[in-house]
Amino acid sequence: MAHSLKKEKKYSYIEAGEGTPIIILHGLMGGLSNFDSVTDFFSAKGYKVLIPELPIYTMSLLKTNVKSFAKYLHDFIVFKGYKEVIILGNSLGGHIGLYHTKMYPNTVKALIITGSSGLYESAMGGGYTKRSDYEVIKKKAQDVFYDPAVATKEIVDEVYETVNDRHKLIKTLAIAKSAIRHNMAKDLPKMKSPTCIIWGKNDNVTPPEVAEEFNELLPDSELHWIDKCGHAAMMEHPDEFNKIMNTWLEKRGF
Repeated sequence: MAHSLKKEKKYSYIEAGEGTPIIILHGLMGGLSNFDSVTDFFSAKGYKVLIPELPIYTMSLLKTNVKSFAKYLHDFIVFKGYKEVIILGNSLGGHIGLYHTKMYPNTVKALIITGSSGLYESAMGGGYTKRSDYEVIKKKAQDVFYDPAVATKEIVDEVYETVNDRHKLIKTLAIAKSAIRHNMAKDLPKMKSPTCIIWGKNDNVTPPEVAEEFNELLPDSELHWIDKCGHAAMMEHPDEFNKIMNTWLEKRGF
């Protein structure tokens, strides 16, 4: 189902369903539509699903960093009047969710991360020296997935447009540097929020050992694998992803 964007004050976001709020955080190159199946599934299961558009390209360069986006998320939660939320983040979105949980632990009922940055950043924002070559960008987009066919022409075009827009590329590189600066290895052992880690066994961007390290460092985490799956599990294996997340939420009483 296509979901329309709501615009209120400085926020643009998708909202669907009624119930316990789940806030979804997209990645650096990830569109809101990447979470269509998650939105449809959980909005029908007694949750209110919200996906704010992160101000990746609209924040001032000085504020284009993980900490500012975590603060932006907090402001959004306050704006919506929620005391506690469930956060789901993919890639950079997972990192923002983790950093937000570090800064505002009392607002996070539970956290779900998939292909999250925060421990291993080598793949973020690098390798765009041949950005004007469409085939190079296409290959980079395909490498995000186990099945290259998931990288539709629409997805490749969007990545190509982003990396060839000088303004967006500068912001992308600023975020990549910020992700390295905001490594969370020392913070994770102090973070008590229940965390569900869902990871593609074939993730080339944040390899499986990253998931294992998250699981070792977080005090209350559970790690689930999806086979034949790359960096965006909720896109490649939506049904399996939804089932794992739903089972975990039910088990934990969320």
